[in-house]
Amino acid sequence: MPVRLALIGGFLPRRCGIATFTTDIFESLAVAAPDLVVDVYAMAPAAIPTLFDPKVRASITEGDADSFIGAAGQIEASCADLIWLQHEFGLFGGLAGDMIFELVDRVAAPLVVTLHTVLAEPDVDQRRVMERLIARASKLVVMSERSRDLLRSVYRADEDQIVLIAHGVPDRPFGRAPKFKPRFGFEGKRVALTFGLLSPGKGIEAVIEALPAIVEGHPDFLYCIAGVTHPNLLAREGEAYRERLQALAVSLGVDGHIRWIDAFLESDELLDLLEAADIYVTPYTGAQQSTSGTLAYAMALGKAVISTPYVHAAELLADDHGVLVPFNDSAAIASEIQYLLGDADRLLMLQKRAYDRSRDMIWPVFAARTHALIEETRIRPKASPLPARIGIDGLRRICDDTGILQHSIHMIPDRAHGYCIDDNARALMLMHRLDDDARGECGHLASVFASFVQHAWNEDKRAFRNFMGFGRNWLEDTGSEDSCGRTLWALGTTARGARDMGMRQWARELFAHSSASALRFNSPRAIAFAMLGADQMLASDPAHALATRIVEEGADRLIALYAAAARADWQWFEPVLAYDNCRMPEAMLRAGVRLERADVIACGVDTLRWINDVQISPYGHYRPVGSDSFGNDYELPRPFDQQPLEIWAAIDAASAAYDVTGDDIWLTHARRAYEWFSGCNDRGVMVGDPLTGTSKDGINPRGLNLNEGAESVLAYQHATYAIRDFIQKVG
Repeated sequence: MPVRLALIGGFLPRRCGIATFTTDIFESLAVAAPDLVVDVYAMAPAAIPTLFDPKVRASITEGDADSFIGAAGQIEASCADLIWLQHEFGLFGGLAGDMIFELVDRVAAPLVVTLHTVLAEPDVDQRRVMERLIARASKLVVMSERSRDLLRSVYRADEDQIVLIAHGVPDRPFGRAPKFKPRFGFEGKRVALTFGLLSPGKGIEAVIEALPAIVEGHPDFLYCIAGVTHPNLLAREGEAYRERLQALAVSLGVDGHIRWIDAFLESDELLDLLEAADIYVTPYTGAQQSTSGTLAYAMALGKAVISTPYVHAAELLADDHGVLVPFNDSAAIASEIQYLLGDADRLLMLQKRAYDRSRDMIWPVFAARTHALIEETRIRPKASPLPARIGIDGLRRICDDTGILQHSIHMIPDRAHGYCIDDNARALMLMHRLDDDARGECGHLASVFASFVQHAWNEDKRAFRNFMGFGRNWLEDTGSEDSCGRTLWALGTTARGARDMGMRQWARELFAHSSASALRFNSPRAIAFAMLGADQMLASDPAHALATRIVEEGADRLIALYAAAARADWQWFEPVLAYDNCRMPEAMLRAGVRLERADVIACGVDTLRWINDVQISPYGHYRPVGSDSFGNDYELPRPFDQQPLEIWAAIDAASAAYDVTGDDIWLTHARRAYEWFSGCNDRGVMVGDPLTGTSKDGINPRGLNLNEGAESVLAYQHATYAIRDFIQKVG
């Protein structure tokens, strides 16, 4: 399959610098990498209808959330390998352009962002947007060393994120001004040029105010100002700004020395105009201008440049590659232009130095660097064979004589967050499925985890506590319904599966003493966990009345929730997605078999098929519902952050569906889910390590979450045993 790039930015015929830049990227990549498929998603201004070139796959309307969401869906469906975003705060709409997150948060492909502006002193919203982009982007492309420094010092971007690729420029021969002057009526004239969208920040007033001094000594001098008024300024005040500039020229008596070209010039015509000039002037008023395409183009065509010292100019013109003058200093501009007009050798030397400086910026070089970055950044999902054995070193590392610690900082247990019953319940369940070698090394921990569960029971509140500090102090009187339900699941599993008969008896007694609490649960996941525990209890004691009631009432409540929330495109128990999603279909499948109820089985099969479908990416690999998806009514999953818990749940649920249907497709689903651990995922990274049996905490837009918390390690362990059991069952 060819590599596919989704390119987001302006695009011609839109009249702005980013539109020109994005178009140039598209055209240069077409030459440099003809096998690369580039889909253009063009930003369209809301107030100005724009008819884009057929090369544009889709347009996105500034400030229209539905337009951004629709484009995200198109990019996902196209199986784009990479997204390349041209970023400018005013391009997208929302506060400081934060509307762009309606798109980028919904797509999984790696994101490369070209930052056309990097502010040293951002306001609150600009900083917020930049920090979100940095957290989301795989690579940040800048065009100046100053921008690179600001990303590191102001925004704390990682060094390995930042890539410097100079602004692309055209490649034309040097020194052809005499050939092009007649085309524009410049015969016999010494010409300085400024071009670009007209706005007060361009500082053109300073050059006009310098003209009386210049033309006094050089009456053949002509200042050409090319470009239409900026669309935003035009919408606010029409041509009032241009008219003020023209009135200034008249008042100074220099209007005859100014040529106005009030047009948005096509690329070739603009380059011809540049060739006709002798000097290029960029008198911008602000020091924060990160990049200037007009400056880069002028240098590429061998113009002597006089500029104020904004960021990009100070960098490109350093070491005598041009002339820097103070901001808003007409006298300095006049002096430097007079000097160059009076010294032909100096003028020619600056022109040559500017031309030579830009040779590594020409579009073929830019395209080659861009293509190399695409190849470096794109993902190649891969899967490894099922491990013959999974280690336990990672598990033992986070356990002590109190229980299993919740969190780690990388591989180091983090005592600051203590313990929770959720993880100790999962760990207790794992002890019953360890193979002989692993059980010999850490089987003694079963009693540690069981002791934690026992101690968590609060008789006064008739509920389990959840969080315990490292000093063995309980941090709450009662835990959440989900943590209580999960504990009942562990007790039922222990009652059936513990190797020690004494532990089985302990689990039966504590289940009998505590499980009535499940009848009051409102959380659908807590209900499902309790049902799974009760089903396990019934496997060892079919006459257990309370367990039967938990399964029966739980099934009825989940069916009622499904009936209330489901619709044609949403076959689910809630209007939202959250964590451990597959546990609810699994509980229904187990309950349906236990109760011999076809309606419960059908609900389990239908919901599991639906959740499986939404967790298969357009590329064909497994994409578990990420935490960014939680709580969004009737919204399909966003891709990140993906966590191992979902993989274990998916495998267990698929196994339950196979038991009901006998269809091998469920093993295919389970294998696809397990391969997520070995690198068949949205970042092509190995999440689980079979040698140590540990797992990273998940996948975020930048790659791995490098921490190795208990939930993740246990999910990897459980998932490995679950897929092995499933494969053996199918035979």
